[in-house]
Amino acid sequence: QVQLVESGGGSVQAGGSLRLSCAASGYTHISYTMGWFRRAPGKAREGVALIDSDGGTRYTDSVKGRFTISKDNAKNTLYLQMNSLKPEDTAMYYCAAESATDIPIADMDETDFGYWGQGTQVTVSS
Repeated sequence: QVQLVESGGGSVQAGGSLRLSCAASGYTHISYTMGWFRRAPGKAREGVALIDSDGGTRYTDSVKGRFTISKDNAKNTLYLQMNSLKPEDTAMYYCAAESATDIPIADMDETDFGYWGQGTQVTVSS
């Protein structure tokens, strides 16, 4: 059984930084496609950053140059380093994973992912 547990959310002022972590258990981290999605109040969930089994990455345009996705295979942990945070980054952030290695991460489609964490809240004040 795959389990994903996010941590690292919190409240920061605009311009600040946070690092989200997603601890994974129950599978071999290396062969999975993983990513971060977020849902802002009143909006649909959207893809933020994805990483495939080869280490290829994809970011939504609004976070390019500010967010970095990475994973530590030895620790089975996915990260999202978020710098220069803006109020519009305020959302619940979710970690997602899927065992398929042929997911087109460019699509950033949440329906491609079958495993989800409970989410961690990020609030950015102006």
